Amino acid sequence: MRAEPSLPHHRVPPGSLAELTRGEGGPATVDLLTAAERSRRLLLLRMLDDATDLGPAWDLLSAAQRRAPAVVDELLMYPQTGMWLATALRRLRASTAEKDEPPLPVVLGHVRALAAAAALRAELDFTVEVPVRQGRVPLPTLGCAELPSAEPWTTATVRAEAGRAVVETPGHRVAVPLPPDSAGPGWHPVRRLAVGPAERRLEVALDDVDPYRTYPQPTEPRPLPEEAAAQWRQMLERAWRVLLRDQPETAAAMRRGVFSLSPTPARERFRPRSVSSGDAFGGIEASEPDDAVQLAVTLVHEFQHTKLGGLLHLTPLVTRGADSGTELWYAPWRDDPRPLEGLLQGIYAFVGITRFWRAHRRAAGARTATAHFEFALWRAHVNTAMEQIHRHPRLTPLGITLLDTLRDRCAEWLAEPVPEDQLVAARLCVADHVARWRAHHLRPAPAAVDEAVRAWLAGESGPPGALAAEPEVVPDPSARWLDCLAMLVRHRLSGADDGRHSEEPEKAAARVTGALAGDALLAAGDAVAARQAYVAHLAVEPGRAGTWAGLGGALAASDTHPIAAQLLSHHPERARAVHEALLRVTGTPPDPVHLATWLGSPPSEAH
Repeated sequence: MRAEPSLPHHRVPPGSLAELTRGEGGPATVDLLTAAERSRRLLLLRMLDDATDLGPAWDLLSAAQRRAPAVVDELLMYPQTGMWLATALRRLRASTAEKDEPPLPVVLGHVRALAAAAALRAELDFTVEVPVRQGRVPLPTLGCAELPSAEPWTTATVRAEAGRAVVETPGHRVAVPLPPDSAGPGWHPVRRLAVGPAERRLEVALDDVDPYRTYPQPTEPRPLPEEAAAQWRQMLERAWRVLLRDQPETAAAMRRGVFSLSPTPARERFRPRSVSSGDAFGGIEASEPDDAVQLAVTLVHEFQHTKLGGLLHLTPLVTRGADSGTELWYAPWRDDPRPLEGLLQGIYAFVGITRFWRAHRRAAGARTATAHFEFALWRAHVNTAMEQIHRHPRLTPLGITLLDTLRDRCAEWLAEPVPEDQLVAARLCVADHVARWRAHHLRPAPAAVDEAVRAWLAGESGPPGALAAEPEVVPDPSARWLDCLAMLVRHRLSGADDGRHSEEPEKAAARVTGALAGDALLAAGDAVAARQAYVAHLAVEPGRAGTWAGLGGALAASDTHPIAAQLLSHHPERARAVHEALLRVTGTPPDPVHLATWLGSPPSEAH
């Protein structure tokens, strides 16, 4: 096998760079990224051979390449191959293994499984020893043999001769069907899904057995039942129809850059989980979706990450600096603070999602209220994220161009009309999410909080000026479900789109993990009752950060106590910190609205 040089920045055609900086990228641009990724994979494979001497596995791969080069290319570009290469090189550099990771020989031995798969597909006769992982032998792109084993990590032999293939251990044997795309005793094939009309067909592997199908940590094979696999096929067919109708250009590019879909169990409604990795170009891990539109959004989301990951393998968008890894930012799509690199990834992904909802809300048969809300929500969230880092000193010239281009596009979207009901709901959710994030992750200086406590107890007219200083970002690991309000709005709008009446607030809150009665009331439009519910909850659990943010939203929506509403909407961390300190000092909690009004008043002249 021969390694090829990667494609340097100056050889990326200007047209492709222009497409990618717009958050787009047609088939030709995706082909360029794929070619660069192929070169990168070959270099990584050579690095691994230099470090470990792949020996017979390298020889078998080379023989397969001579017989069937397209087969080896496909295996090389399989997302799971890239993930394995990155994992193996990381393990070689690491002094110790992470908890529950397989032994290093099992990780490195995966190259023999890769070689066996290449040789089987190239119709070679061969014998090779491969790892057994907790009773299963995965062969990349083909499937997985299941063999009884008392040991979690051992080895098996793969033999192929005269058109017959087996995987065997002493006393056990599994025949590998040839071609191996059908099930057999002890054999679970990797299913191939082909959806859409012939000229616009998407072909992907539904991979439930490759250990490197989950990102960033490997997961042992978990074959899907036939019924579940059929459900995925049907959902993908519907999602692909949505994309062909709403975003045909994106769909055309996806056909060249999405290679595998790794299914995971369903999650809470409206809270899907999906993951991709720069090391697994073309791979998507996704939870079972609620419906076809949600899966279409997931495909768009992760394909954006795929394109940006490919671009980052060619040229940096961010330089390293003294604050690398320590400077953290608000990401409206996350519960936790994010570094600059992570925020940029999210911006790129959610520009794609915003574009999807913009097109979908205009499509025939779209669930109009939900689509309008999602478009209004994500355009505002993306704009908030971009404004934080606009012209950041660590952005490279190309990074600046990319962010400026996306920012201009978002400005156009912000000017587009959205029906008032959905616009108001989106603005409420945007303000609520950032307030919850601040309440969780920002900490005013302890000395300023102590000074505020003394001023309150002394009866001064306002807080000390020191409390207005920039707070410190202190990641709060307890931060969860900051999207509760948006979740509740989605439940309400989905009912409206389907012609159903909204649920009672108590029932709605019970259906959304992490939601309170106040959240459900606020989402339903009853701001007065929401305020009462939040105050009642603070009396029981005053340290719950999201309740302070929710109270601010309820006060603003009910147009009462404007000073408290302003303080709690923009600086809930001050109210939470001072309230906790007062409770600690006096044993008696102050009235939350009274305290927030005082904190929002002009600083006392005594300070």
